[in-house]
Parts: sequence; C-alpha cells; structure tokens
Amino acid sequence: MRVVIITESFLPQINGVANTVCRIVEHLIYRGHEPVVVAPGDGPTSYQGAPVVRTPSRTLPGNDDSVIGMSTSRRIGTVLRDVEPDIVHLASPAWLGRAGIRAAARLNLPTVAVFQTDLAGFARGYRLWRVVGDDVIWSWLRRIHQQADRTLAPSTSTMHELSARGFPRLAHWGRGVDLVRFHPDHRDADLRRQLAPNGELLVGYVGRLAPEKQVADLAALRDVPGLKLVVVGGGPSEARLRAALPDASFLGVLTGAQLSRAYASLDVFVHTGPAETFCQTVQEALASGVPVVAPRSGGPIDLVDDGHTGFLVAPGDRAALHAAVNCLATNDARRIAMARRAREAVHGRSWTAICDQLLVHYRAVLDQRHAATRAPV
Repeated sequence: MRVVIITESFLPQINGVANTVCRIVEHLIYRGHEPVVVAPGDGPTSYQGAPVVRTPSRTLPGNDDSVIGMSTSRRIGTVLRDVEPDIVHLASPAWLGRAGIRAAARLNLPTVAVFQTDLAGFARGYRLWRVVGDDVIWSWLRRIHQQADRTLAPSTSTMHELSARGFPRLAHWGRGVDLVRFHPDHRDADLRRQLAPNGELLVGYVGRLAPEKQVADLAALRDVPGLKLVVVGGGPSEARLRAALPDASFLGVLTGAQLSRAYASLDVFVHTGPAETFCQTVQEALASGVPVVAPRSGGPIDLVDDGHTGFLVAPGDRAALHAAVNCLATNDARRIAMARRAREAVHGRSWTAICDQLLVHYRAVLDQRHAATRAPV
C-alpha cells in the first residue's frame, strides 16, 4: 500500500505523536509498504527512506516547543494527488489534520484517524485557551473525525469519552513498546550512586514539563523519608518546576541508551498528568520493570493493574499520591513484586504486534470502501 501519514507533530519534536509516527513508518517499510509523511515545521525531509513533506507552521502561544501546521487543504490535496495513496492516516488530527481530511474527502480517499491528544485537557493548562472552553474544542474535533472512515482510540477510557461525545465509527488501537530498549537489564548502578549517593529510593517522572502534566504535584513527595526525586524531560514549565522542586535532580531530555538507563534505574515511576489518552511513558516504565503510580484517568487505567503493577490515585489528589508512593517506599517486598509483575504486564505489546493490528484496521477500511463501490444502486 501507499500510505500518506498527516501528523500534527514529527521530528525534531519528541513526544508521543511523533514517536508513534516513527514506529508506524518503520513498520510500514518493514512490511513492504510505501509511507509518505506530511508534517508541520522545519525538520528532516526523510525518515528511514520515507519522504517527509514539510508544511508552514506557527508556534502555539504560551508553548514555544509546540508547532501548529498551517497548510491549506488545497496544498495537501496536491501532495495526495502526486502520491496517489491507497489510504490516508491522520495522526492526532487538529489543525493540519483538518486540512488533510478535507483534501482526502474531495479526492474520495479512505481515511483512518488516530485520536491521540486530549486537546481539551491540554488547553486547560494555558491561559490563552481558557476562553475557548471544552465544548468548543470537542465540537471542533468531532467535526474532523466525523469525516474519517474509522477513528482509532488508544484506550477504553478514551473510547468511552469519544462515544459519549458523538464520535462515530470507533475502534480500539493501543500503542506498542520497545521491549529491548526498555528492559530491567538497563538498570545502572553507577547512575543510581550518582543520583542517590546515600542509597535513597529513586522516584522519577519522564515526560514533557508543561502545565497540563501537573508535574508540580511531585512536591507532595518531598517529605517521604529516604526518597530522591528524578525528573527527565524539558518544556515550558522547567524553570518553575526547578523552583518548586529544589531537591530534585533534573536530567533534561534523554534519548536512546541514556533514557533506557534512566527508566530502569528508578525504583518507582510517577505520572501526574490527568489528560492522557494513552500515556506511553507509563508503558515504558512498566517494560523497564518499574512499578507505577498514576492518575485514575485516561490511558493509565488500562496500563496499571491497581495494587499489582502499581497504584492508581484520584487525579490531582496529592495526599493520595503521597500515600501510594510512601507505601512502596516502606515495603520493599511489595515494591519488588510489583516490579516483576510490571515487566510481565507488557509482554505481547511490541511495536511489531501493535502495528500489525494497525494494518488490519487499514484493510478493514479499504474492504468497506470496496464493498460500498460494488453495492448495487
């Protein structure tokens, strides 16, 4: 198949959407298909041999590390006519995706839209967007997805939310994890001595440092005895978080082997953001053999087996967050058992398996289109 992937984010940005698109492109090439990526802003014009078509962009007000694709449906239509794809994949469609799905509709091309970003939850963290309101954002997103042949949701929580808000033609598609890159064997004694010279318990967060992630909630853990906080990532909230968490070690944005070491060297992983449609960092922590404490909201509900591979707590409840982490900090046997079960929980979730599931969705949409064209008038 020829597949055009229109994505709201791609390299050099590092986030869940860009990472997922990279894995999809790799898998499509591995299976003998021909992907083309359409992405906003400056960056590489090819990835693993697949062309990347760049479109004009602007930065999001109040969040300079996020870009908005500004291309018109006519311009994307030109790309689609040149490539003549069998199917169009819309990765977390918003600004660029809206133009893309309009262009695909005009050309009568099959479309699969992947819902990956809770824009309403994201917007609540930014003052400029508070005047818009959840209802306006959801209505806008629904109009985009109503034009798709199929919308893929990453978690059961997101499926229920989208269904309740009137999104049609829903199906479930999760996310894969690299079971080699994220593995307990990457635990590094030297890194642990560097971060916790007195043998402290390492409790860490990995992800963007932005308002919607609510990383400042980690301040609730400062009085847990024998604990050392580790923060991996970067973003617009970094300066404020350094001030709010003066005793934490900020390691910056890590990739590759450094990120693998950081995950596996933790004793407990904590995620604080309540607006995650999936939460890939939780899955990476589990694959690394690290028990997780996360909000009982969105994607983590599917990923964390409460009481077995970690704990789910009420979103924004700092007292509950403190109690969960303290429980793991003071009970070595329970924490070690959870760490073992965490790794076991991700077996079968490789990117190869997950992307093969995506190809099944592609085929189903193509079959539906073909059946519709063959149906008698």
